Amino acid sequence: MSPASASALSLSGLTKAFGGLRALDDVSLEIQPGERRAIIGPNGAGKTTLFSLVSGEQAPTGGRIALFGRDITRLAPHRRAALGLARTYQITNLFPRLTVLDNCLLAVQALSPVKLHLHRPLGRYRALFDRAEALLESVGLLAKRAAPVRDLSHGEQRQLEIALALAGTPRLLLLDEPTAGLALAESQMMVALLKGLDPAITILIIEHDMAVAFELTDRVTVLHYGRVVADGSARDVRADPLVQEIYLGAMGTA
Repeated sequence: MSPASASALSLSGLTKAFGGLRALDDVSLEIQPGERRAIIGPNGAGKTTLFSLVSGEQAPTGGRIALFGRDITRLAPHRRAALGLARTYQITNLFPRLTVLDNCLLAVQALSPVKLHLHRPLGRYRALFDRAEALLESVGLLAKRAAPVRDLSHGEQRQLEIALALAGTPRLLLLDEPTAGLALAESQMMVALLKGLDPAITILIIEHDMAVAFELTDRVTVLHYGRVVADGSARDVRADPLVQEIYLGAMGTA
């Protein structure tokens, strides 16, 4: 398959075993370029394990992962990032003592040849600062660029994580519960931010808030005990009796 016609992400028979436990069991998915897809399921369903396999933090026991037509099953995480894969985490993963701008500069520099220039001060690379400030502006944090990250609210730290994930101009963005721990107003701001992202970016999102998942995505995949038990539009998934039984409960009939 040529890169031009390839799926953004293709998972074929993806399996991850920890001893006798199969955290993922023969998962196959096709996600198209520009698609917004939610991965939902109860605790222990295998959602975060799936993200860890796609991002390269864990190696699969079996199966294949392809990114825009290229087999990345055995590629290191930084190689996947260079191909356009970015990820956020359920628990914020920032440098709390550094400023907002410094955190963003590190992310911008990470995929630039500048990272290899060890003997020139970073301040001489104006383009990096311009890029970092543009990212901060896009997530509403430019006014706080000089603030230490530890002084930000939890919602603002989530916004900063989105900026860092966008620093490498990703083609596929994995979002692991971006509204986790947010107050209602913060959650609404995050939804607005994510809805405003470049539609060319393919987004795969794990989200515990089903209202958020259904608002942000075109299609929903349900995992249960490491296996895909439902896949389709939000309306179809809501109406699926098995999904109602194992996960959505009364919400499925709302």
